[in-house]
Amino acid sequence: MTLQTTDVCIIGAGPAGAVAAGLLRRQGLAVTVLERQAFPRFSIGESLLPQSMAFIEKAGFLQDVVEAGFQYKNGAAFCRGDKRTAFDFRDKFTDGWATTYQVQRAHFDQVLANGAAKAGADVRYRHEVTAVRVAPSQRPQLDVQPLDGGAPYTVEAGHLLDASGFGRTLPRLLDLETPSAFPVRAATFTHVQDRIGDPTFDRSKILVTVHPEDVDVWFWTIPFSNGRCSLGVVARAEYFERFPEDPTERLQAVVAETPSLATLLQDAVWDTPANKLQGYAANVKSLWGPGYALLGNAGEFLDPVFSSGVTIAVKSADLAVTALLRERAGEAVDWEADYAKPLRAGVDAFRAFVESWYRGGFQDVIFHEHQNPDIRRMISSILAGYAWDLANPYVAHPERMRTLEQLCAP
Repeated sequence: MTLQTTDVCIIGAGPAGAVAAGLLRRQGLAVTVLERQAFPRFSIGESLLPQSMAFIEKAGFLQDVVEAGFQYKNGAAFCRGDKRTAFDFRDKFTDGWATTYQVQRAHFDQVLANGAAKAGADVRYRHEVTAVRVAPSQRPQLDVQPLDGGAPYTVEAGHLLDASGFGRTLPRLLDLETPSAFPVRAATFTHVQDRIGDPTFDRSKILVTVHPEDVDVWFWTIPFSNGRCSLGVVARAEYFERFPEDPTERLQAVVAETPSLATLLQDAVWDTPANKLQGYAANVKSLWGPGYALLGNAGEFLDPVFSSGVTIAVKSADLAVTALLRERAGEAVDWEADYAKPLRAGVDAFRAFVESWYRGGFQDVIFHEHQNPDIRRMISSILAGYAWDLANPYVAHPERMRTLEQLCAP
């Protein structure tokens, strides 16, 4: 096979890969991006968090995203039975971006990937990585097969970043997979023409609705700028066994059990077959190795409840590129201390909120009648993606969530 060389090879052209490519190109490095799928392609994770905007801006893609016409987003709304609450991200503890967008990922990911290509990255669609060779003191090598024809080839890079998302290329090829501590959950989802006529419905916020009887079953409703919305339900895998096998019929049946959501979507046009995803939570033995690092979902995915996926992805891209550039400049880089540990610190802050959500404790907190405004702003910051702000007590000490649950318990 022919051998090609590059400074950095990135597997995956999603948000983590595109932002990493943009950051690297701004420093003049040669970047090759290998994407197995053709773009645009469908993906969930459509409600961005404000923290992610800082990295989109840093990578040079802010104007592209702003001009794309996505739905403005300034917060998150929650509903459980007759209880309602909402968080406005403009009222938060941490300084920084307070608004963002709700995006159809096929379009959004294409915008970012096009931005990377415009910046000079060599973005190759329908090129699949079939083998990887990594070893200390050696440059990583990847065997690549073009899926639309063409001879296989090998890429040798100074550094390798895996941003393959749920494809999890390096974890599969290098046997890095480990079981997630989270229970096996499943999601069923679709896009609908929502035709929501309720004047109280705020399209600038994601709506998270809790099932009226099962506190660990919840729905997302993410409005887009074109009159459509993303609709999905998440529950333990066994919960869905009593519903129809067909994903669309299943989603409609669960929505019908939830009066507030059924009423909200009573005029919706279900024009897109639903899909399902199961056992998506994932973990790995290590987030880095000789010459490589795992970004975003390729390393770890928690749960979609707080829309943290894209934020973790682009934060990981920034941390990895920062360490990589230092290493290329001749500095000694401890990838565990300089990349894995800080990335996981933020993931752990998100994790504390996710675990509290499924215990029902976080719901008791946000629906509590007598809320402390300062604590609300701290929670709002984490919901806005600022899970790395150690000045926030609920980031520095995620275990505080347990104490707050006890104080707000019915």
